[in-house]
Amino acid sequence: MPGFPGVIAKLFALHIDFDRCLADQPRSKSGSTMAQRWRMTRRTRNKPRPPLDGESLEQLALFYVGRYATTRAKLRSYLTRKLRERGWEEASPPAIDALAEKLVDLGYIDDAAFASSRAASLGRRGYGQRRVDQALYAAGIEDEDGVDARQMAVENAWDAALTFVRKRRFGPFASEAFDRDRQRKALAAMLRAGHPFELAKKFIYADPDSVPERED
Repeated sequence: MPGFPGVIAKLFALHIDFDRCLADQPRSKSGSTMAQRWRMTRRTRNKPRPPLDGESLEQLALFYVGRYATTRAKLRSYLTRKLRERGWEEASPPAIDALAEKLVDLGYIDDAAFASSRAASLGRRGYGQRRVDQALYAAGIEDEDGVDARQMAVENAWDAALTFVRKRRFGPFASEAFDRDRQRKALAAMLRAGHPFELAKKFIYADPDSVPERED
């Protein structure tokens, strides 16, 4: 096996061969070789973007909401990051909040619908109420926009817990009864997934093939 100096020498030789290969490529109609075009492309990619103004900021916002399901808070965070990266060329400060509200009025952003969609998705994947709360908080959902989503999580708590234990093969879906240590770990996993303690206990301490009765 070659030593470290030998490895460095081989890498250096490969680098030289690559440059020669590029240099030997036929020239384009403009007279540049592949190596020259490659270097020009790298310089172009590294060229700094111009500072933002009102029009370009709105274009960025429209691109973002057209590509992603988002919220007011997530859009504001995205635009703030872009301003930090590129700067601002106008004398008056950027109206990020007003732009976000404009897109709400146009129907591009609906925080309540986003919250309900996220709650339904988490429930189908087996996550409980606390995980829904955490997701809405992370997305910047205001309390009034998250009412329906949180109510959905409460109403679907049993089904979400059932989905979780079925996927993880806990409690009634285990191949054999868990000992105390495995029960403790399974209970901790359900709590991390956002399920209420009492509901988690009903499933974890259930015997195999014995699904607890649903509570209304």
